[in-house]
Amino acid sequence: MNRQYLFSSESVSEGHPDKLADRISDTILDAFLVEDPKAKVACETFIANNLVVVAGEFSPTRRGLMEQIQQVAPELVRQTLRASGYMPDFAGIDPDACEVRIVWNRQSTDIDKGVERVDGTIGAGDQGLVFGYACDETPALMPLPISLAHELMKRQATLRHEGALPWLRPDAKSQVTVCYREGRPESVDTVVLSTQHAPDIEAAVLREAVIEHIIWPVIPGTLCPQPPRILVNPTGSFVVGGPAGDTGLTGRKIIVDTYGGTCPHGGGAFSGKDPTKVDRSAAYAARNLAKTLVASGAARRCTVQIAYAIGIPEPVSVYLDFHGTGQVAETEVTEQMKKTVDLTPAGIIERFDLRQPIYAKTSVYGHFGRDPDVFPWERVNEGSWAP
Repeated sequence: MNRQYLFSSESVSEGHPDKLADRISDTILDAFLVEDPKAKVACETFIANNLVVVAGEFSPTRRGLMEQIQQVAPELVRQTLRASGYMPDFAGIDPDACEVRIVWNRQSTDIDKGVERVDGTIGAGDQGLVFGYACDETPALMPLPISLAHELMKRQATLRHEGALPWLRPDAKSQVTVCYREGRPESVDTVVLSTQHAPDIEAAVLREAVIEHIIWPVIPGTLCPQPPRILVNPTGSFVVGGPAGDTGLTGRKIIVDTYGGTCPHGGGAFSGKDPTKVDRSAAYAARNLAKTLVASGAARRCTVQIAYAIGIPEPVSVYLDFHGTGQVAETEVTEQMKKTVDLTPAGIIERFDLRQPIYAKTSVYGHFGRDPDVFPWERVNEGSWAP
């Protein structure tokens, strides 16, 4: 805590191939939940060049729903590609002409029995462990590096959609390195921003515009006592992007989705999974617990781990770490949480109303530190376990 160090986090744009895959998977999930809030969905998307493969296992409660959505799925894919900014004349993917393959199965009945138990409770959809994190570095109680990296990507998208910089294209990445002293962010050391662009923009013009219109409006001057190192498109030209430049796969940006590497990750991805999958829903609950504890003043930093066994409603373990910043004992708070907070899948689903079709909105710019009115796990909850 007393040393000086650098820490970096990255984000990617809505047009990044992996984020396209996440967004398509969550769009399919939302389509099921609109018609059947209790549908079991595990949707995976793979994108390469002009090919999109949407696969997965589905178990809706409404007869014929899987076949119904399977019919409209190709158009949902194309709409998602268009909404992300791709057009037929961009070097990325053609929403109108790309091949879309739908390869769907029904969920294993053995798994379904473990989830929908005979006693009426909901068991965990799989074994697994999740982490939640919060800190006092930003108003959203998120780490500063990932927060700034996300804001850079939001700014790039806003300018692109508005046409303010007409040569911007959908694929982009950002990375922010922050200098910490005594455990607190002191300054921004390095900003990296790579953005796909039209072929006719000069590198010097692009660099100047990106710095002026994207980077400086996001990076606070108070964090720049010395000018940070700024790297814009470090490899030079970035004309070919999206699936034409790299493959995309659901769940391959789990650190971007969470806390930028500032805490451990259980390894499970979020996108495409209905809330009976604790990879997703319990990660939201763990974030809510950590955020509530930091907001209450119990600690400046907090990590929560929750672990589950497939088919069992109650978690097998709950772990709490204040990283030496706590004002109360972790063991006492942990015991209070275990007694008073329902961490079963059913309890989490009910508390955060997770059967709603809200998931496409989570698929870019991270699942945490977002608007509490849209992302209910971001609401700070009062409770006897929160000092």
